[in-house]
Amino acid sequence: MNNEVTHDKFPKGLMPMPIDLTLSEIYIYPIKSLGGIRLDRAKVQGKGLQFDRRWMLVDKAGVFLTQRIHPEMALFKLEIQGDHFSITFRKGEKIHPSTSFNIGTPDSDKWLVAKIWDDAVNVIEVYPEISQWFSQHLGMTCKLVSFPEEKSRPVDPRYKVHDEHVSLADAYPFLIIGQSSLDDLNTRLTQPLPMNRFRPNFVFTGGGPYEEDHWKNLSIGRNRFVAVKKSARCALTTVNQDTGEKGAEPLHTLSGYRKVDNKIFFGQNLVALNEEEVAVGDTIIPYL
Repeated sequence: MNNEVTHDKFPKGLMPMPIDLTLSEIYIYPIKSLGGIRLDRAKVQGKGLQFDRRWMLVDKAGVFLTQRIHPEMALFKLEIQGDHFSITFRKGEKIHPSTSFNIGTPDSDKWLVAKIWDDAVNVIEVYPEISQWFSQHLGMTCKLVSFPEEKSRPVDPRYKVHDEHVSLADAYPFLIIGQSSLDDLNTRLTQPLPMNRFRPNFVFTGGGPYEEDHWKNLSIGRNRFVAVKKSARCALTTVNQDTGEKGAEPLHTLSGYRKVDNKIFFGQNLVALNEEEVAVGDTIIPYL
């Protein structure tokens, strides 16, 4: 595997940290707040990994839906099947008939304005029949909408490096978490939790717990990134991704040792300096 990196976009004089780190898992979450898809490799794009959070469900007012309010959204699972996403809904032992839609942007000129946090974004409804399928399973009227790549959504200007934009993720294009960080958390819990509670794009092995807290410039394989802000965690992390049930953990435990200024941090947000492919097994190099 070619891990050669050029550093022309990093500040001059940076030196690699002497630490052995490896990219071990890659995830995308095509529809915001629904189940993720694990990949062996992925294309890095400015707004995030290809297909990551380019779709979302919105209510009648155009406001995005989230597991924070609707934890049963965890019960929707996605797969890539050729040029389509296949979606299933499983509640208890019952698996409902699946649906699918084309990965491409819908052929429509009927733009909608949707609200995600404080941002208003231009979106297109995927297909009315897909929206109806989701509405039926969620028990509320909603639409599945697509956020085309050319539409803008700038990251928080306080943390931008150049002029980065983000998909429909909460705030930043990429999230990375060390396996050692989760391992340390799990030693403090009565019942250990899987990484899917934290919805990272990248997981890595090597280094100590919370290694990623201290990074600024880093490379993953041939791609360069800048760490811009530790990730503040919310109630979504308390949703069991298999059952859709909410609990107190991990926020209860994390609040005892990862709380700063009334926010609980776990993981590191990134923006990309270039757009290459990353793959499981790539070497991760932080720079001083």
